Amino acid sequence: MTNYQSFSRRRVVTAGLAASLILSTPALAQAYPVDERDHGRSPVTGNALAAATTATYPPTKIHVPAPTGPHKIGTIELHLVDRARRDESAPGRRRELMVSVWYPARSRAEGPFAKYMPPKTADVLSRSLSKAAFGLKEPLFDFANSDTQARVEVPAELGRHPVVLYSPGFPLSRFYGTAQVEELASRGYVVVTMDHTHEGPVEFPGGRFVPGADILVPTAAETKAFVDTRVADTRFVLDQLTLLGRGLNPDVDRRRLPSGLRQALDLRRVGMFGFSAGGHTAANTIAVDGRIRAGADLDGTLAYDMQEGPLGPAAEKGLDRPFLLFGSDGSQRTDPANPATYDKSWAAFWKNQRNWKLNLQLPGTNHLGFSDYQFFFYDVFFGLTDDDAGATQVQANVSGILDRHRMLLAQRTYLTAFFDRFLKDRSQPLLEKESKDFPEVQFVR
Repeated sequence: MTNYQSFSRRRVVTAGLAASLILSTPALAQAYPVDERDHGRSPVTGNALAAATTATYPPTKIHVPAPTGPHKIGTIELHLVDRARRDESAPGRRRELMVSVWYPARSRAEGPFAKYMPPKTADVLSRSLSKAAFGLKEPLFDFANSDTQARVEVPAELGRHPVVLYSPGFPLSRFYGTAQVEELASRGYVVVTMDHTHEGPVEFPGGRFVPGADILVPTAAETKAFVDTRVADTRFVLDQLTLLGRGLNPDVDRRRLPSGLRQALDLRRVGMFGFSAGGHTAANTIAVDGRIRAGADLDGTLAYDMQEGPLGPAAEKGLDRPFLLFGSDGSQRTDPANPATYDKSWAAFWKNQRNWKLNLQLPGTNHLGFSDYQFFFYDVFFGLTDDDAGATQVQANVSGILDRHRMLLAQRTYLTAFFDRFLKDRSQPLLEKESKDFPEVQFVR
């Protein structure tokens, strides 16, 4: 148990800020890997880290930024079982998945806000992040008691809405894309987020818990294996959404579904996006499944190893549907003389793509800046210290020096514009050239 009496703001500022100043994205990613681009980098070390471990801190809530769309949001979790695929570790020896459905809710819908994560998942991930970032043994991030902007199981808005699938980075939780997902739901999309069991930790109904992968840096063969599994997961989830749209309940626990949810899904208009390995998953799924009309990759290589390869099928052959590449400072396709950031899979994809394509760059961002990591380090550090400058420095070390509000707004705006164009058939001048409203975003020609 945390000893709150030992908490000292001065100790937090002295020890925590010192540790944060030596924190870097590569170090955090090495301690909790998310992408092949982090190979060969060292974890956080030094006297400041040791000093940080001498203080005890209370777990602190995070604040998911409010979405900007006109719709209220509802959410429900679904427990799905793929009886066509075996998993000897599961109770029924079949592949099990947990997904969350985020949807536009009726304007008068009222109910409790969903928590950011279920308790066991929150505890494991908070401990992992606290150790990786600050060298602390006790959980610092109070994910289990932090509210999202979505209400639990409230009635869905009347009408049919395009469906967007989301796949997280390896080995991250589906909840780390909440800020982007809630924005799309507030803009009139049904968004389905997937956990890929045995990668990140997954909590099933009744509190049953499956831990995540203990692979620090996956080999190319291991990466191909888990991406292939993710593609199969995605196609299965689409199958289950089809059953849901036909009036059936795919949840194996027969959870009561929100009113109007079945009628809300327009499965003639399906898109997909993902962060890191989730972007690769989106591309590979589109390559084999014609039900997905358009996809986006947030800073994920399309090779099974960024430097060594081999290329994935989307990079090798291109896609016959629209696809967006959205990159950080750590990924680019135009300068092979800079091998640390050059992604030959993006260059190959650009050459081989057979349909609409766009490559956006967000300078001043790190890889983790395309997930919820882009805001919650600030929340926790500021909540503990009331030190805006220190919290801003911590957040910059994790997600990049670009202002965190502009970082998220740019991602939300361009993702929405992309899906509005290809799932709602709305003209989007924002996708045609650089915008004076978003000078941070560069078009890579």
